[in-house]
Amino acid sequence: MKYDEFIKHVQTVAQMDSREDAQRATQATLETIRERIVGNEAKDLASQLPQQFSEYLRGREGEDGQPFSMEEFLQRVSAKEQVEPTVAANHVRAVFAVLQNAVTPGEFTDFKANFSDDYIDLFATGSNLGASAAS
Repeated sequence: MKYDEFIKHVQTVAQMDSREDAQRATQATLETIRERIVGNEAKDLASQLPQQFSEYLRGREGEDGQPFSMEEFLQRVSAKEQVEPTVAANHVRAVFAVLQNAVTPGEFTDFKANFSDDYIDLFATGSNLGASAAS
């Protein structure tokens, strides 16, 4: 998936008004993912995404992730994105949904394994992204 396509899908799934909002949400989410998951897993995830996302995910290779809760994850995204946590939650769900369609199933499974059970709501989208991503 190309960068512009990824951002467009995030904007559509999250029903954002602008491309800039989708870019900001994607950056905030990916930077927080980098803090949360094992550094080598973030590098592996980056290797399957557009090169523009690399700087948001790389730089912690060989380090363990920080074991913070879903609530803390949303607080961090919220602060980076400068939106309310409830808005950030919607944006994170959209980025996670697009990630699921942008990387291989095995890589997404590895990525998801870095999150505790309290994150389950962020992985449930209910969107029809699969249909829109195929077009």
